[in-house]
Amino acid sequence: MNPYKYNKQAWKIILLFFAIVIGVASLLYTNYLVKSLSKSERTKAEVWAMTTRSIMTFPDVDDEFISFIYAVRDSLSLPAIITDQKKNIIFWRDLDPKKTNIQLEAERDSTLHYAPEYFEKQLYNMQKRHEPIVLHLDSGDKWYVYYQDSAALRQLRIFPYIQLSLIAIFIVIAYSVFNAIQKSEQNLVWVGMAKEAAHQLGTPISSLMGWVELIRMKYDAEDDTVLHEMERDVKRLETVADRFSKIGSTPSLHNQNVYKVVQDFMNYFKIRTSEKINFTLEGDPMVEAMLNVPLFDWIIENLLKNAVNAIDKEGDIKVVISENIAKEEIFIDISDTGKGIPRSNFERIFQPGFTTRKRGWGLGLSLTKRMVSYHKGQVFVKDSEIGKGTTFRIILKSNLKYEPTQV
Repeated sequence: MNPYKYNKQAWKIILLFFAIVIGVASLLYTNYLVKSLSKSERTKAEVWAMTTRSIMTFPDVDDEFISFIYAVRDSLSLPAIITDQKKNIIFWRDLDPKKTNIQLEAERDSTLHYAPEYFEKQLYNMQKRHEPIVLHLDSGDKWYVYYQDSAALRQLRIFPYIQLSLIAIFIVIAYSVFNAIQKSEQNLVWVGMAKEAAHQLGTPISSLMGWVELIRMKYDAEDDTVLHEMERDVKRLETVADRFSKIGSTPSLHNQNVYKVVQDFMNYFKIRTSEKINFTLEGDPMVEAMLNVPLFDWIIENLLKNAVNAIDKEGDIKVVISENIAKEEIFIDISDTGKGIPRSNFERIFQPGFTTRKRGWGLGLSLTKRMVSYHKGQVFVKDSEIGKGTTFRIILKSNLKYEPTQV
């Protein structure tokens, strides 16, 4: 199992578990508080209803007792409406005064002049929310007390959703920060390993160059083909070491002929590959772009190796270089007749650690994408069909330093 993929998946699960635990605990506790407060408000509504009934049905009681009843009733702040059996409003309290036109001739006057639509809406909402409190009068009639939740209880009901939203935002931020830290740490490790590898390769590469030159002189083999190819391989190792030494630093770009750079590498690469794979290079030989040749060779090498690995035994690899003058872009299409890539993997193949091979770290295409970005370009899967092959496209900015001449 790839360690990068495993660690990332493990942290995703931990963060998700953390979010679920907080969310469930928050919902359960808030639900407990809502139920407790609802019971408390129901009791408050019942007390308010009883005090109002006492005031309105027993007007000739002791003034001191009436004052006490008023004090109790006024301390119970809760939006409520009392109706009779015919749903006629008898009394109300703590509704929005700005939305009503209530005029009372006296505190105990049972005649209310009100805005019907507002009261009907409030009564309808109260009926939906709670069962009414029934007051039995001495006359045998009944009053029905309807009430709303207090502002505190209404806010408490929506609090879990606000809290869950904040938790979700926290998880997203935490995940993003963790990803950034992890990528930064990985980058530092890779940079350190790459520079150390370049340093370690320096001594044996220099020795090999000396040994090749010594063999050439000792055996008078100045034009020997084998020694020539050995020298090319040693120089190739020197180029690879140079690549690794440049990782972590800003590469210098120079104006280069794209066709020639690709051609030089293909000539080196194809004689070190199976003869059953046919290589073809087509396109405009004049296009130029700002390149770092060692790094750009690495891009082409990774894509060509990927194409070779996709071909089972024999097949074709074709590189086509073209230019979109209107957009000042250069297209490099690398096509193979291999096994193809499922469309669902078009983006995933560029992620570090993703590979479909039994062996390998899955870093080739990830490094390729990064090196293309150094050149201010793009790389992506242009097209692929299972069993028929794949085409990768590199897009670079062109220099347009030449003018077509008329023949």
